[in-house]
Amino acid sequence: MCNTPTYCDLGKAAKDVFNKGYGFGMVKIDLKTKSCSGVMEFSTSGHAYTDTGKASGNLETKYKVCNYGLTFTQKWNTDNTLGTEISWENKLAEGLKLTLDTIFVPNTGKKSGKLKASYKRDCFSVGLGFELEA
Repeated sequence: MCNTPTYCDLGKAAKDVFNKGYGFGMVKIDLKTKSCSGVMEFSTSGHAYTDTGKASGNLETKYKVCNYGLTFTQKWNTDNTLGTEISWENKLAEGLKLTLDTIFVPNTGKKSGKLKASYKRDCFSVGLGFELEA
């Protein structure tokens, strides 16, 4: 059977050649770990530019509830942006994934969100998305 990639994944392998492992003019660190059961995952990354001295980083936690097909992901970065993503996969229909992705900036009170749906089968892939801002 063929696996049809989504449009955004078509050039991913070519972009990764330059984006992963090649930090010209910067110092970069990535750390990842997960629990023994695979239910909790933690990842953190940071980079500092050698010419300007500017540094940034982020922290991500992921919690999976396998019985219900739910995944909760929370992200926080040094720009003080909080993100939460809730995904529900393969429970309503095989190959269907529903995602709610929200962003909150405490300093400004800005809130935004995206509601996404994707359906993948052997030889086709369909995606739909809505953006919300407050």
